[in-house]
Amino acid sequence: MRCPYCSHEEDKVVDSRTSKEGRAVRRRRECLDCGRRFTTYEYIENISLTIIKSDQRREPYERQKLMQGITAACKKRPISVKKIESIVDKIETSVEKLSKSEVPSAEIGKLVMAELYELDEVAYVRFASVYRKFKDVSDFISEVQGIAPKTNP
Repeated sequence: MRCPYCSHEEDKVVDSRTSKEGRAVRRRRECLDCGRRFTTYEYIENISLTIIKSDQRREPYERQKLMQGITAACKKRPISVKKIESIVDKIETSVEKLSKSEVPSAEIGKLVMAELYELDEVAYVRFASVYRKFKDVSDFISEVQGIAPKTNP
C-alpha cells in the first residue's frame, strides 16, 4: 500500500475491524517512512454487474458513479457523506439480492429515488428532474405537488 502523504510503499497495520455492515474491512495503517497514519478499506470483489442504460447500452457498474449522482442531488443540503455512503451501501445490497448480472439503470434509479424521498425532499426533486428527464416547468411542478407532506411527531 502506497502512503498517500510520501508515496512510500511500506506500512504497518495498527488497527483492523469490519465495517459497512460486514461488507468491508477498515484498516488503520502507519507509514514506516514518514510515520503518518491513513485508513484503507477492503471490499469483497463481487461478480461484475452490468448496467443496462435507457438506450440499451451496457456499462459496468461503478460505485463512484452512483455516489456522484446522489452527491450532486444532495449538494448544499444538510446530508453527510457518511449518510450518502450508507444509501449507496443499501442500494448495492438491494441490487445484490436480485442475483442478476445485468440490471436496468431505471431499477437503480427507482431505488435511489425511494431513498432520497425519505431523506430530503429537495434532493429527491433534484434527482427526479434528471432521472425522469423533466421537459418543462409543469413536469417539475407535478413532481413537487406529488410529495406527501411529512408530519413531525
